[in-house]
Amino acid sequence: MTNDATTKVTKWLSEPLPADVSQALDRLAQTDDVYHVAVMPDVHLAGEVCNGTAIATRELIYPQAVGSDIGCGMLAVACDLPAHILANELTAARVLAGLYQNKQPGGRVPEQLPDELMRHDLSSPSLERLKARDGLYQLGSLGRGNHFVEFQSDLQGRLWLMLHSGSRAMGQAITDHHLLQAERSVSELSFLESSRSSGQAYLSDLNWAIEYAMQNRLAMARAVESVLRTLFATEFDWTSLIHSHHNHVQREVHFGQELWVHRKGALPAAESEPGVIPGSMGSRSYHVTGRGLPESLQSSSHGAGRAMARQAARQSISRRDLQQQMRAVWFNQRQADSLRDEAPAAYKDISRVMRAQRDLTRIVRELKPLLVYKGS
Repeated sequence: MTNDATTKVTKWLSEPLPADVSQALDRLAQTDDVYHVAVMPDVHLAGEVCNGTAIATRELIYPQAVGSDIGCGMLAVACDLPAHILANELTAARVLAGLYQNKQPGGRVPEQLPDELMRHDLSSPSLERLKARDGLYQLGSLGRGNHFVEFQSDLQGRLWLMLHSGSRAMGQAITDHHLLQAERSVSELSFLESSRSSGQAYLSDLNWAIEYAMQNRLAMARAVESVLRTLFATEFDWTSLIHSHHNHVQREVHFGQELWVHRKGALPAAESEPGVIPGSMGSRSYHVTGRGLPESLQSSSHGAGRAMARQAARQSISRRDLQQQMRAVWFNQRQADSLRDEAPAAYKDISRVMRAQRDLTRIVRELKPLLVYKGS
């Protein structure tokens, strides 16, 4: 199958694209069966396909345009506590200590996975074995990198939880397994045909991984709630829950036809669809609803996006730099050296990103960070 020469690329940018990102996007647009590419303002280089992209195909599935952290996404929920409760250093330290004591892995592994995950078999015995081992052991665990638990204040002074994580080892294993079955396109990206058994097997396993990622975030949120219950005798207001994922592929109707929409670091933004767009761990975040713009494949950015690759950030940002950038946010100071590549300066300016996508989302709520917990 050859690529349609009329492939359309639409972009919402907060700054000029680096040459390597432009080259990666050009390659994506020239890939077999790619009908439309939408580029978000948080776009940055990440493996074979940039984060911050949404692409539509007619028949072919590209696992690399989803990424290995299938179902990675955001959860936000309000707490019936005033945000100023975390203004006190001793209280913040108690909350951080409670989060570390409740983290997974490291004890309290559930006896079995939730029913939503047990009733669905994965496509190979090796994946089923991993599901029973790593899948069980890692449920309710955060992971490293840009995954986090954060307490925030909205402009009315209410306390909110924001949580970012994905499908852990399961998403990576599922992606690796199916890439072995894939064929190469003219641009060297690997594809599966959606109508064949190999493509159907990937889609089935992908949907399982999306559910795993959602159950993982919910398990962590319940663990955080238990910390708040112990410390403050309070619980979350679950009616306020916002829960979505930004690494997936699914069948959708756009431009009057059914297409496979791949989102890799792109938030679904259909008309009135709720979502969460985080900044860095030292900058503001936003609750939004989508505007449903067709040219964006009804998508928006999933965050601020990296301004520096991790290695470059580690080379240019010192421990002291990180501590200065995080001076208004509680975090584990013992992690300061290892978190330099997650410093606010390693990310784009979230306010510029939000301005660049005014026609993609409506801002519902603005939040500032108070306390951040990162995996180790």
